[in-house]
Amino acid sequence: MAVYMLIFFAALGIAYVGTPLAQRVAPVAGFVKQPGARHIHTSPIPLLGGAAIYIGFVAAMLLFNSGQPPAEYKQLAGILVAATTLALFGLWDDRHELKAVVKLIGQFLAASIIIWSGIRVEFLHQPVLNLIATFAWLIGISNAVNFLDNMDGLAGGAVSIACAFFFLLATTNNQILVASLSAALFGACLGFLRYNFNQAKIFMGDTGALFLGMVLAAVAIKLRFENNDIVTWMIPVMVLGLPLFDTTLVAISRLRRGVNPFTTAGKDHTSHRLTDRGFTRREAVLLLYVVCFAFGMASLFLLNANLVEGYLTGGIVALICLFALWRLEFHKRGAL
Repeated sequence: MAVYMLIFFAALGIAYVGTPLAQRVAPVAGFVKQPGARHIHTSPIPLLGGAAIYIGFVAAMLLFNSGQPPAEYKQLAGILVAATTLALFGLWDDRHELKAVVKLIGQFLAASIIIWSGIRVEFLHQPVLNLIATFAWLIGISNAVNFLDNMDGLAGGAVSIACAFFFLLATTNNQILVASLSAALFGACLGFLRYNFNQAKIFMGDTGALFLGMVLAAVAIKLRFENNDIVTWMIPVMVLGLPLFDTTLVAISRLRRGVNPFTTAGKDHTSHRLTDRGFTRREAVLLLYVVCFAFGMASLFLLNANLVEGYLTGGIVALICLFALWRLEFHKRGAL
């Protein structure tokens, strides 16, 4: 546990100190998000927060991570190289606004590196299906976290909560690498969140959001449980329930309007719909933190659930999500 604390506080401290430095460097280097019709901020905001998160995460893992089984060093190397690759694509996008297809190429490359390292979905028991599912999960979660980065403090806080639950789940099964990665991501996000919570002084940009999503997805795949995977496959899905819900809501809404879900930004995310219904931005983000926590608590219940309990829980959560989707997408605005 002492090693995990070192990793956590190292990542937190480096990100906490590095974020205001990034805030000063960003305008000079041209990494600034200008306000526009699709955005909720009204003044230029520095964009290099993701670089501070990345440096805090990588530095903590390299300085204090130890005691891994030999086979997991290759996986750690794969995750760090993939994180670096995607952070560089995100940095490029924050400066020059890449086309969606170029960002997708970066995600595919990062996912390929993670799969090469030996991290892949296994519960489908068919190599081809497992490979397809792994690519879909890694790229899907990377985009989902990027989608969720739409309001001050939302993505950083949601990822922090998810990492906290992944850490708890990993330590119950003595999964050292998963716990270490979760602690590093948790600390780095909290260090950044001090400057990103409403009113944000800096954004993480695609530099942070894309790489956070990819590493978080890899951590989720790395989780292993002793009991039946017929139930436990739902645990990572539950922990990451909010970004998955938000992406689903936005995709359905944009397809209904004849808009490409992945090439168009807009104020149609879960957080925006809550503010349309009377919540302040701070209240909307805090409410979604509670939702993340509720998803995490459901994942802890699934850890020891039998088949009936597990699927009953999953079914109830799915029904609640469908009801919320209906209220947010089809119910008239102005009331919940």
